[in-house]
Amino acid sequence: HARMSEQQLADYQNLLSELIKKQIVILGPDIAVLKARNVSGLKVADDGTVTAMSGNPQDLLNQLVEQYVQLSGLIVKKAMEPLLSKYPSITLPHTS
Repeated sequence: HARMSEQQLADYQNLLSELIKKQIVILGPDIAVLKARNVSGLKVADDGTVTAMSGNPQDLLNQLVEQYVQLSGLIVKKAMEPLLSKYPSITLPHTS
């Protein structure tokens, strides 16, 4: 984590938590949390809060988004846009 500041790590953790919580609203808590727990490196509480991350946070974000995109595609991307605007240092991969 040498290259990433504490603040950036906190931003990722907050963004991941918010993303999961948004998906809980859309998909329901069971599926949303289950999908998040498919991402190795993420520890997720039952309410969707990310309690720990290991590995590259950008990779974790990419994997998490992939999990949800497989389920509901564009809905997820639309839901992400306002979240991402709050964290200008974080970018999403461009998936087709």
